[in-house]
Amino acid sequence: MNKTASIIKVGIGDLNVVTPPMKIRTSGLGSCVGVVIYDETEKVSGLAHILLPNSQLARQKQYNAYKYADTAIPKLITKMIDCGANKHKLKAKIAGGAQMFQFASGSDMMRIGPRNVEAVLDKLKDCNIPVVAQDVGGNTGRTIEFDPETSKLKIRKINREETFI
Repeated sequence: MNKTASIIKVGIGDLNVVTPPMKIRTSGLGSCVGVVIYDETEKVSGLAHILLPNSQLARQKQYNAYKYADTAIPKLITKMIDCGANKHKLKAKIAGGAQMFQFASGSDMMRIGPRNVEAVLDKLKDCNIPVVAQDVGGNTGRTIEFDPETSKLKIRKINREETFI
């Protein structure tokens, strides 16, 4: 039987979990951060498309927990464990967090990309998940695709060569 890889797409402020032969992809990573968490042994991988650093920024009582670094990462970990991942074998790769626009004010509120990266790194550290590779910052958008079979994260940037981390 020939196993053909399908690609599961994760939208902005969303997350999902896959196992081979599935791959997982998100696009539109500007200031957003794509967080890939994976268990190489069990071949369970998850991806969250983080839009904002902290759920305390939510203005409504009912909010999408997948949009925020502090709430999406724990939910992704739980979903992965439910799919057979071993919490103690999880590793992470991240990409995104660009500063897409230049602002004269230099206000910290306008530094969404760097704040997202910092929040993701802090939450992964809190969850004892090592970040083994990252491609963050700059001023270019990214599309990322993770293959749980090889544990490689493919990164495409506009007008640049594809890279793998």
